[in-house]
Amino acid sequence: MTSGSESCPDIWEMDNGDVAVIGRDVTALVAERLPEGVSVGPDERLVIVPRSLLAAAKPDMPDA
Repeated sequence: MTSGSESCPDIWEMDNGDVAVIGRDVTALVAERLPEGVSVGPDERLVIVPRSLLAAAKPDMPDA
């Protein structure tokens, strides 16, 4: 799901079935404005993934 560009967001399935995402790290920008009950752990980062990327990846994702 990537164009091969070094700064391009990306999403892919890892060998163990987990999904990895590369996006813009906005943790510091939005950490204080998260919805009630939502938190970012010390070993986590909040990333923005363009809607178009998820829409393009949808056909490759199995239904839950």
